[in-house]
Amino acid sequence: MSTVLRTQRALSSWILLGLLSFGLLPWYFLQQAPLLQALPKVWAGPETASALVQILQHGRPWLWFGFAGLLICFIGLMAPIAAQPKRQGTFLVTGALLGLVGLALSGFAIGATGWSFETLEIWLGALPQGQYGMGWGAAGVFLSLTILLGAGLARLGYCRGDVFIASAVVLCVFLLALFVVYPVCRSLVSGFYTEAGELSVAAVWDRIGTRRIWSLGCFSGERHCGVAWNTLGLALATATGTTILGTLIALWAERSGTQLGKPLNALALMPIITPPFVVGLGLILLFGRAGLVNQALEWTFGIPPTRWFYGAFGIWLAQMFAFTPIAFMIMRGVVQGVSPALEEASQTLRATRMQTFWGITLPLLKPGLANAFLVGFIESMADFGNPIILGGQFSVLSIEIFFAIVGAAIDPGMAAALSLVLTVFALAVFVLQRQVLSGAQFTTVSGKGDAGVPLHLPPAVLNVCRGVAGPWLAFTLVVYVFAFAGGFVQTWGRDYTFTLNHFTTAFDVQWGEFGWVWAGTAWNSLFNTLSLSAMAAPVCAGLGLLMAWLLARTDFKGKNAFEFAALLTFAIPGTVLGVSYILAFNVPPVELTGTGLVIVLCFIFRNLPVGVRAGTAAFKQIDRSLDEASVMLRASTLTTIREIILPLLKPALVAALIYSFVRSMTTVSAVIFLVTAKYELATTYIIGRVGNGDYGVALAYCTVLMALMGFITVVIQRWVGTRELGRREMRV
Repeated sequence: MSTVLRTQRALSSWILLGLLSFGLLPWYFLQQAPLLQALPKVWAGPETASALVQILQHGRPWLWFGFAGLLICFIGLMAPIAAQPKRQGTFLVTGALLGLVGLALSGFAIGATGWSFETLEIWLGALPQGQYGMGWGAAGVFLSLTILLGAGLARLGYCRGDVFIASAVVLCVFLLALFVVYPVCRSLVSGFYTEAGELSVAAVWDRIGTRRIWSLGCFSGERHCGVAWNTLGLALATATGTTILGTLIALWAERSGTQLGKPLNALALMPIITPPFVVGLGLILLFGRAGLVNQALEWTFGIPPTRWFYGAFGIWLAQMFAFTPIAFMIMRGVVQGVSPALEEASQTLRATRMQTFWGITLPLLKPGLANAFLVGFIESMADFGNPIILGGQFSVLSIEIFFAIVGAAIDPGMAAALSLVLTVFALAVFVLQRQVLSGAQFTTVSGKGDAGVPLHLPPAVLNVCRGVAGPWLAFTLVVYVFAFAGGFVQTWGRDYTFTLNHFTTAFDVQWGEFGWVWAGTAWNSLFNTLSLSAMAAPVCAGLGLLMAWLLARTDFKGKNAFEFAALLTFAIPGTVLGVSYILAFNVPPVELTGTGLVIVLCFIFRNLPVGVRAGTAAFKQIDRSLDEASVMLRASTLTTIREIILPLLKPALVAALIYSFVRSMTTVSAVIFLVTAKYELATTYIIGRVGNGDYGVALAYCTVLMALMGFITVVIQRWVGTRELGRREMRV
């Protein structure tokens, strides 16, 4: 079967999917009735009816846009593709745009009670009825029209005429626009409105143009600088520290010539499988006013306990624990991809091992270093959990935004204005990173045979890795010993009697009249968290790597804006993202607030940038000749990705899967406003216990979460496997 015929059949299937969704699926979203329960009622009332029934029986003619768009696409598909590909492209683009734009405009213009804007009601008169948020039927139609739009653009010559690439670009743009740009912009735009509700650009500066935000008093004897400079300085320090530590651990694990890879991997990943406040609590037990360090200083030297740990240093140390694993995961895949042949060529030219490391190995790590720095910088700016616990009098933008939203004086405009500052900082570092990487090539994985042996690190570099990363990993173990111990004692600080009562309270299982009973108070939140995270992780990883492939292997207009949109959810605090989702998805056309789906979507797009950055770093090492050879052998783009690219992306895939799943399990700020009694999550349960002073149960729950996520991490690594590059083992 020719490629053209396969493409035609695939496009016919998408049109069929759109028509079936239009006629046989509930058009509006039903929070109380699952899809399977609503299917038998698509010919019934206005709440469960399909779009076709809504038009014919319930007076909603604006839905004809969807059917008309699919019909035009079908007509275009019947045109002979070989003779007039641009004619088919014109039909597909026209039909897809008619359906997408018509349905989108009607969705925003018509709300639950009629017109959403008073002007439209004056011009067009009152509507007899409105509409609810779009549901599964609408999702099927929008998906079909989006794919058809990409196919039409390919037929018109865009994306080198490749239907898969064009459709992937259009689909990713649509998803980013709907679930990233739209909610964030809807939230941030409130910063441009005055207290009287008038639109004014000056309103932003009126809110943030104060000494509290921009003061440089720390350079003139004052205790602190402005909140913006605090955030920027902390982010730069954290990004630098995590990148250095992550690189040292990765080099030690991969180039030491010992069997330390697996234990180092386990130790380095411990912080990432931990709820964000556990590290802070463990550090407080060590360095807090009543911590062991202060007690030892008082007992040994008579130094009275103080709150010296709370502030910039405490936040920085906690963020180093939290974000070094991300840098390690990125850098380990990059270190694995460095070609030994280049290093051996250097030594053949009589370069020393140190000269080879500085002249060959380290420059080839440049894309990984830049990506690790960028992710660490943005993660630090968006961090909420560590500053709220350890900040003391040292305030950062994420804390200011949180209190602007939930404090005594609720001011969403101030939160929006401060979020704009974070976005500008993130954009500046993003542009700087692109400048650093521009004009250089870092390809190390090509289609040529490579039987080279990875070389040992120079002794001096290995000693640095051991001397810096070794104590850090040992310190990590100490912190986690305290975190684990807290769940096994009666009351920390007063009664250290060993007990399992905290685990029984949370995870008790009993045998009842009708079988096993999950009697523990934590089971519901654990089951919710596991199921929602399991749904989000593969989608997040797959979508992130697809976007990375598009950014690394294709050229299209708006590519820079596309990449920044993919990173945007890291440039804002999770609290703002959660509030943005409430504002955007609480009313039609997308009405998801209070459902598990909105939490899954928040998980996906909150964690998406790590998959994008890990994939981007990996693609910079893979020679384009591999793609080109596959295409020359008449493989389709999809086959090339499946058979050639994905096997070489296993480190990036592992990083994306583990990170997205674990962060979904442990996130707090992004979902704190999205959870409900029905969809309580593990982190919100733990926060509730901490708020009640029940630290034993909270720490016991954290212990179970860490053990569970450690097991799942191993399962993901075994399931994905390792990348095979045809290289021999490292020689001693």
